[in-house]
Amino acid sequence: MHQPRKFTDKIFLVIKGLFMGAANKVPGVSGGIVAFVGGFYEEFIYSLQKINAKAFRLLINARFKSFYQYINGTFLVLLITGMLISYFSISRLLDYFLEKKELFVWAAFFGMVLGSIYYISKDYQHWNKKTIFTGLIGLIVGISISFLSPAKENDNLIFIFFCGMISVSGMTLPGLSGSFILILLGNYVLLLVDSVNGLYDTFAELLNGDFSFYRNEERIRILTILGVFTLGSATGLVTLSHLLGYVLKHYKRITTSVIIGFITGSLGVIWPWKKTIFKTNEFGATLLDSNGDKIILNYERYWPNVSSMETWGAIFFIIFGIFVLLSLDWYGKNRKEREQVRTSR
Repeated sequence: MHQPRKFTDKIFLVIKGLFMGAANKVPGVSGGIVAFVGGFYEEFIYSLQKINAKAFRLLINARFKSFYQYINGTFLVLLITGMLISYFSISRLLDYFLEKKELFVWAAFFGMVLGSIYYISKDYQHWNKKTIFTGLIGLIVGISISFLSPAKENDNLIFIFFCGMISVSGMTLPGLSGSFILILLGNYVLLLVDSVNGLYDTFAELLNGDFSFYRNEERIRILTILGVFTLGSATGLVTLSHLLGYVLKHYKRITTSVIIGFITGSLGVIWPWKKTIFKTNEFGATLLDSNGDKIILNYERYWPNVSSMETWGAIFFIIFGIFVLLSLDWYGKNRKEREQVRTSR
């Protein structure tokens, strides 16, 4: 799966990491879709598979160059670099637009998912009784997840570890949003808001020479939760990649049909026209997280008003989202054509 890359290909891989990181941030959108449509899903899974016992033996024996080559290090480093840049740039921009123009953001992502369904389905020529059945299973599961009710927050460390394993699925399973799964598990705010803020505050204090955080019981609790969540995410990423690698190798056609069905079912999660339901206490007052933001409980979906200009604006962004996905398809075709021209010379 190791592929020689030109400088422009490396730049595009970082950009794909940017999109993947941004998609993972939004509840309802899966970074795995970006990997699948971007044409690097299988390489991503197989590279993660290389993080195994052999890789650790190479690392322990200080064979760093062999370790880097074995795990397809250039690919992973470029992709993760894009994700990290996204966290400090595009993700922040997304937060702003989700607050100011939430409908248009959801519409753009809805269009991107529609485009991805077309992109994946257009070249799939293996529909039969078995793949139609597995595709319908994926569709039903995707729709069912869209309408589940969230659980209550739970800071039990075993459950936190489980949340880490499940939430990372958004990176490896196209159509399954890790952020949305955390909302359903009741721990989105605890793990992706409070814990991250606690880590940020700790680093800020350390940079100022303040080491008093270890006397703060609440801070230690939050950092412990974040550590267990990170361990669970790493475990889930590696174990899922091995499972998916095996499935892709032996049942690729069936797996693709399930993914097509699942992504189609996930459209219910990112339906643009919905009202956000915030968490309230027994007196009806809206609850806030440690960052002062309202806590999302779920979404109430509705049909758009076709006479509203805002609705037509949202439709424009749906078309824009589809165009973004089709442009990725265009880039992929042109890259293949250029490679064929080079090899034929």
